[in-house]
Amino acid sequence: MAQQERAIRTRRIILEAAAEMFDERGYESTTIAEILERADVTKGALYFHFPSKSDLARGVLAAAVTTDGVRPQELKLQEMVDTLLLLAYRLPREPMLSAALRMAVDLQSRRQFGTAWPDWTELLAGFLKDAKGRGEVLPYVDEADIARMIVSTWTGVRVVSEGLPGTYDLAAEIALLLQLLLHAITTPAVLPRLEISAARAAHLYDDMPAWRATSEAVGAG
Repeated sequence: MAQQERAIRTRRIILEAAAEMFDERGYESTTIAEILERADVTKGALYFHFPSKSDLARGVLAAAVTTDGVRPQELKLQEMVDTLLLLAYRLPREPMLSAALRMAVDLQSRRQFGTAWPDWTELLAGFLKDAKGRGEVLPYVDEADIARMIVSTWTGVRVVSEGLPGTYDLAAEIALLLQLLLHAITTPAVLPRLEISAARAAHLYDDMPAWRATSEAVGAG
């Protein structure tokens, strides 16, 4: 068990080092030597977990689709909101997430590896389907269409806000986006019960260590 835990930890260290380098320099400009230096592991250890730089890129993209830190809520829509708010708060702070987005918007990387956008769309469509079944979403809503629009606009907010003059807080911008979008699809009785704010995003982020401890305890049990 200890050996397995070490292997998991080593894999994570390598993946995080690759993400940092991809985020700083871009995939094409990053070398395996730079990743090895950043991760402080042997070449053998790296190639054991990731046979090529391409595998590292795919690993970063896969790791970027996450609901870590999102606790079960009475409303399924709140869980979706929490997922998107927490992602917005984490992305500027975690190279794994920002590297995945950088590769997704880079045409060359996108052609080579694809993106995590289809996986995000599927994840959000699942939230919306469950919410619709509970009467939280209006009956005419097409979950796949709305999920795709959320992924598109979420990404657009991140990319455009980086190019605008001034400083924009991504969590606050995404909260504004969700407030606008959810007005169009949420049943009137549910909408006032949703908490959509940058403050909630920060609270979710601060609660992540406790969430991880709970998750690990459940997994160990």
